[in-house]
Amino acid sequence: MNFDLDTDQRDAAAAAREFFGEQASPSAAREALEGGGPLRPGRKALADVGFLGITVAEDAGGAGRGLLDLAVVAEQGGAVLAGPSLVTAARAAVLLADVPELAAQLADGSSAFAVVDGSPDGSHPSVDAADATTFLALDGRSLVVGEGVATPGTPLDATRGLASVRLTSRRVLVEDAGELWARARQAGAVIMAAEDLGAADRAVALGVAYAKEREAFGRTIGSYQAVKHMLVDAWVGVDQLRSLVWWAAWAADSAPGELALAAAAAKAQAASAFERAAETLIQVHGGIGFTWEHDAHLYWRRAKVDRLLLGDEAEHLDTVARLAVAGALGA
Repeated sequence: MNFDLDTDQRDAAAAAREFFGEQASPSAAREALEGGGPLRPGRKALADVGFLGITVAEDAGGAGRGLLDLAVVAEQGGAVLAGPSLVTAARAAVLLADVPELAAQLADGSSAFAVVDGSPDGSHPSVDAADATTFLALDGRSLVVGEGVATPGTPLDATRGLASVRLTSRRVLVEDAGELWARARQAGAVIMAAEDLGAADRAVALGVAYAKEREAFGRTIGSYQAVKHMLVDAWVGVDQLRSLVWWAAWAADSAPGELALAAAAAKAQAASAFERAAETLIQVHGGIGFTWEHDAHLYWRRAKVDRLLLGDEAEHLDTVARLAVAGALGA
């Protein structure tokens, strides 16, 4: 099958690249890590530009677009380590599809949502929970919404806004929400893989640019075979990840039967490809790449955190294998 982004999606990616380039940067991620700055661009800016509502229905104030449209935007945010994550917008839009009054609050940013992973009485670290005011959680089989107390830890990557959550109130939105919750988690995994794609692609680009400039023994280091091979291997991983992300995002909109397999494949590849790209960036920069002052470690931090969020690489590879054995590839 031949597949490519259409003109509208390419235009959206270009607009997102310009927006995130002006509103966020690795230096802002560093400030957040040091406790001296807010997440950028922040929830309000993301809501004002319409990114939080891309997959929210039009009658709830959103754009009513598909997950692929959100993925091409998320990729650009990942490139500059933007926060908060569009993963939360993707998951919450699925969970609130039949609750338009709450979906509208997601789209316009009037409520700061987070999706809680784990028990609502004491969750695992959850994305964007640190500054959230409204929490969505799975209580047994029921989807609930409520207020809660968020307890952040010492962050490895502050832009993810990780915190453990204990709900202090809850209202049932859907009684039997197991399948809905799983579908929302798959959508979130696709968007996290898209953000990781953007970050990994930027890490490789930064490594290539430095290899063309830095000289050692009278030659640019990019002319040495060992450096070239590292960068090419990282680039191949990123290119493979791009194909998987686009497939998974397309499947969410056009072939939902493929989503579970595609989302798991994309998230698993994101874990390895992004980590390799970040480590290659550090290696190519040599001594300066290991310093606090250089941005390379910020990409490495994001890679280390993201590989464990929404299921680690092993979990998703297991899902891919299980679905493949069950005949998902031939369906």
